[in-house]
Amino acid sequence: MAEESAPANTLPKTGLLLIGMGPGSVAGMTMEAIDAAKNADHRRYEAYTALWPEKELELLEQKIGSIKRVMRPEVEQPDELFQLAKNSLVALLVVGDPLQATTHVDLQLQAIEHEIECQVFHGVSITTIVTGAVGLSNYRFGRQTTLTYPYGGWIATSPLEMIAINKARGLHSLILFDLDPTGQGTGEQRPMKPRDAKRSFELMWDKLDEHLKQFSNPPNTTLIAVQEAMFKALLNEEMNDLPAILCSDMGTQDQKIIFATIGELEDLEGGRLNCLVIPAWTSEVEEKALLRWKQE
Repeated sequence: MAEESAPANTLPKTGLLLIGMGPGSVAGMTMEAIDAAKNADHRRYEAYTALWPEKELELLEQKIGSIKRVMRPEVEQPDELFQLAKNSLVALLVVGDPLQATTHVDLQLQAIEHEIECQVFHGVSITTIVTGAVGLSNYRFGRQTTLTYPYGGWIATSPLEMIAINKARGLHSLILFDLDPTGQGTGEQRPMKPRDAKRSFELMWDKLDEHLKQFSNPPNTTLIAVQEAMFKALLNEEMNDLPAILCSDMGTQDQKIIFATIGELEDLEGGRLNCLVIPAWTSEVEEKALLRWKQE
């Protein structure tokens, strides 16, 4: 039922098209993706996992027709999308690659269950741009994570834990930044800035340290013991001195890369959309590549 991709001239009469928009400009989309979106009866722009500049959205509308924004509820509870897709052709436009987020994979699987044909038009993803652009080996990246805002004073430590695990294994970490201070995915988005990220790091650092001290009894499994050792190894470092590569508006004309530290994020403006790379140990080539982005 679901296909990985298909040329626009073989589009079905009804169904769902998951279309990758690329990083942030019409020029970054494939011609196939633009053509597919243009031929859809309805176009929806998923505007909660990532965002495009407004000017580029307006330019895209001039090329393919009107686009309606949808947020988290409309995608995670896709009754309206599926109702339209049963009788017409619906394009869901997703920044980056449409199957990068688990939410969209789940949407694809639900479409299959509802016997709705679903075709995918892939786009360039932040995960493929960043690793090559900064100069670190793509083979040495571990699991990526998302740095969240504190919600009502609560902060998840899982991003810091993943960084610790990756670092202990000699793997670099790609950290995507949160877009939504409310955590609801319904609007009023404010993409995280570098100073916001530093604050989240401080809160995670203190909370994880407190947790490890509070539960200092011997772990009951070898796995837990190993993980706790990884967490402690990271916390023994000075947080503000931890190397970090700030990547802003990647894949667009405004792209900017700065090799700094967590402490220096406080004074960096960043761009429209930001993410961070925390390197593990670096080879001679990687080290030389990173020094290009060091500010004087």
